[in-house]
Amino acid sequence: MDFREAIDSIRRNAKIIFNPSEEGLREMAADEGRKTRYGSTCYYTRVRGRSAGLTEVLEDGTTPEHKELLSRVVEFSRGKQFIQLDRQMGVTRPFFCRAYVTPGYAHIPLMWGKMLFPIADIRKPDFETVQIPEWPETKVLVEPGEGITFVLGSDYTGELKKANLRLAMYRTKQAGGLGLHAGSKMLRVQGRDGKLKETGVLLFGLSATGKTTLTCHHHWLDALKREGVAIRQDDVVLMQGDSYCAGTEKNFYIKTDGLEPENQPVLYEAAVSGNALFENVVVGEGGTVDFFDTSLTTNGRAVVLRREIRHTDLGIDIERADIVLFITRRDTIVPPVARLTPEQGAAFFMLGESVGSSASDIAPGKSRRVVGTNPFIIGPEDEEGNRFYDLLKKNPHVECYLLNTGRVGRKDDGAGEKITVRDSATIIKEIAKHAVEWKTDPDWGYGILDSCPGAEASKFHPEKHYGPEEYRKLTEELRGERKAWLSGFSRLYPEIKNAI
Repeated sequence: MDFREAIDSIRRNAKIIFNPSEEGLREMAADEGRKTRYGSTCYYTRVRGRSAGLTEVLEDGTTPEHKELLSRVVEFSRGKQFIQLDRQMGVTRPFFCRAYVTPGYAHIPLMWGKMLFPIADIRKPDFETVQIPEWPETKVLVEPGEGITFVLGSDYTGELKKANLRLAMYRTKQAGGLGLHAGSKMLRVQGRDGKLKETGVLLFGLSATGKTTLTCHHHWLDALKREGVAIRQDDVVLMQGDSYCAGTEKNFYIKTDGLEPENQPVLYEAAVSGNALFENVVVGEGGTVDFFDTSLTTNGRAVVLRREIRHTDLGIDIERADIVLFITRRDTIVPPVARLTPEQGAAFFMLGESVGSSASDIAPGKSRRVVGTNPFIIGPEDEEGNRFYDLLKKNPHVECYLLNTGRVGRKDDGAGEKITVRDSATIIKEIAKHAVEWKTDPDWGYGILDSCPGAEASKFHPEKHYGPEEYRKLTEELRGERKAWLSGFSRLYPEIKNAI
């Protein structure tokens, strides 16, 4: 039995609850959650993160082993109830997504349904997912050709969310574009000539680098000058051949670990609304929500409404990407920002680098690298880097930057200059205004700050924090790491490999 036969058999032989209302899903999920003092609900799951190590992408067809497993799933499903929920991903370039979830876990379609759009019309689904949380073993099977995913043994909402986004990125690459695991926003700024200009910004970053914080930052733009920010997406965008970036989701699925009003006011305000839906967040006596209690997990989540996030509008797309930021968090010789050539931009896309943190599975301080900061790639990773480089060459208006949100000049005693959120947000704003002056770093060949309004550029020059020998040692160690990583991709364009 293959994937298509399995889906069709379940539709014929199961008892389908067709597209229940949000209120109906809330009633079905009533026993799964706990009320908060804000009037929202928090749901609790057995699995509290994606099962990446148990995910199999079957690009070469269904094996006998998988056919046998699908036959057992179909037999298990015979006569069972399933909630069917249909949703639309994106607006201008939509995908029709259909999910089947057993009703004992109604919080999954409830939360997933709020992330996407109501369907505009019923048609053949682009993507279908069957999620059976009560299955005795955990396994995620993906058949990209058919656009089908089976999620077995996991009751985590993020698994259903990523099942569809993974396939949307794959289909976009097949059509000549590239699916990007990145946040997006528009900046409307007044340039040196006094004219207003809209700039599309993409932000890549691994966990704990500050991607969400900077995606949802207002940059202190002056409303009196008609400047402003429009936050578009916080997770996945689909870049087309002309750099048009199609959004995917209606609302946001944010991490809640350490969420507080001072540094993340925009997201905090949306999270404490009665319209939010929480997953695996500690709720104490009287419905008190504790975003700093990670006894359940460091991966607490909330679905928050776009309309309750300041600096959003009705749009989710970007007409064109102008600025691409690869956000990293390092502590020694990486400057707060570096202006990259297209070849360097593709290299840092492939490097997808940061260092380990409490939010990752890498020891704090150790290098961590994920191509495109995207753990959902289907197909060869070198193909992703080559495609990204081709898009940059085709769209010379796209400028790439490396943005460090850690510090510069750390030594064994922990000293060094901390790069603050204010520093990073100011630099992004001034790049958009074309107000930054650059000079070439002689060791790396990229542009570094010479001057930047609102940021003290001189204190962040890495070579000023170390003696010549120590600086040279750190430089060669990092260069060696980066070149070794890139050399592992046999089909990567030579100009990308040689850019470091």
